[in-house]
Amino acid sequence: MLTRQQKHILLKFFSMFSVVRGYNILVIVIAQYLASIFILAPKSSVKIVLLDAKLLMLVLASSTAIAAGYIINNFYDKEKDLINRPQKSMLDRLVNQNTKLSFYFVLNFLAIIMASYVSFKSVVFFSLYIFLIWFYSHKLKRLPFLGNLVASVLIVTPFFVIFIYFKNYQDVVFVHAIFLFLIVLIRELVKDLTTLKGDLTLGYKTLPILYSERFSKRIITILALIVLASAYCLVTRFNIGKMDYYFYVVSVIMVGFVLLLWFSKTKTHYVKLYSVLKLIILLGVFSIVLVDFKVFF
Repeated sequence: MLTRQQKHILLKFFSMFSVVRGYNILVIVIAQYLASIFILAPKSSVKIVLLDAKLLMLVLASSTAIAAGYIINNFYDKEKDLINRPQKSMLDRLVNQNTKLSFYFVLNFLAIIMASYVSFKSVVFFSLYIFLIWFYSHKLKRLPFLGNLVASVLIVTPFFVIFIYFKNYQDVVFVHAIFLFLIVLIRELVKDLTTLKGDLTLGYKTLPILYSERFSKRIITILALIVLASAYCLVTRFNIGKMDYYFYVVSVIMVGFVLLLWFSKTKTHYVKLYSVLKLIILLGVFSIVLVDFKVFF
């Protein structure tokens, strides 16, 4: 049996894990390595990629910077989260703000230290990345559409770091990046529809608040059509192995997604659509192995 103090420590651990979105970071780490093995460095063996110390430092630097970003975002969004996600907010509040900020600075410092192992350019890159995350949380997040765009860029940036490291400038990499960026951007726009109450209460100027939910749905529909076009491009123009099945499935899901979007009216509906997009991203991460799953044999 755990003592009362041990239970308290365990709760604080889960609270901090919730704040830094540990599950999201784990998925990003897996995605970075899978993208490195199957897309960005396909001519290198799995062993070489996995034992690449500089790649490991870039992945760890990305993870710690992202974790710090979630902390500062949580700090600025504490009032909105209390309205939109009261249960999660109560768990997050088990760790006081001073402790969170201390972790924020420590994690950013660690990210810079790990980046310094790779190169001075990496230090500059991650310094700018950390600053942009803070600036987004502090200012840009409240701006309509620009906030969504910046948030999406920040989410795909860890993959951009790996892309630059391997210097793989093939067209297929860019189209993959566009596809991921668009899915993430759509997810961010749907997220605005799920947080209308908190955004309206605290004066956030999101698209559905400024221009209506219908306008947001039109933008999302246009982006979904571009997603379908990029999926079609990946399947027909590039050799992506069995991963083309993923894009066939996603294309069908996106058509259904758009249809359901126009019938959605409540927060519950939008949350379900948001979950669909998260599932698409998660499936995309693990379907990367379909590009050439023989690599493991």
